[in-house]
Amino acid sequence: MVIRTLANRLRGLLRRPKPRALPRRGAKPPIGAYIVRDDVRMTIQAGLSDQLWSLLLDEGWREPRFQPDRRRYREIPSAWVTRLIDAPPDRSARVLAAAVQNAVQRPLPRGGAGAGSRLPMRRR
Repeated sequence: MVIRTLANRLRGLLRRPKPRALPRRGAKPPIGAYIVRDDVRMTIQAGLSDQLWSLLLDEGWREPRFQPDRRRYREIPSAWVTRLIDAPPDRSARVLAAAVQNAVQRPLPRGGAGAGSRLPMRRR
């Protein structure tokens, strides 16, 4: 127990986090929910088939289970998500790879990180 604690602290000081295991496979999320893989995020749209959801799960896409999620993601544009949904099943993997390549970093809100989440102070 003590050795594990020391090893964890040493790993933290060296900034080498322990890799996390992939979360369990889950049910298809509702429309408008986010799914993530590594540093990429996409929004679920209407028309996502069970077969496409199975492909996404096989590729490592999961719905984040913690709120609020403060990590920075590259966003897959909705046009690419529509292309992915409309693609034939035999081309879905290629369209998904192209969509990930076209993911863009969303700009931070004005005023820096977290500026939109703070309430303004009341003046007396």
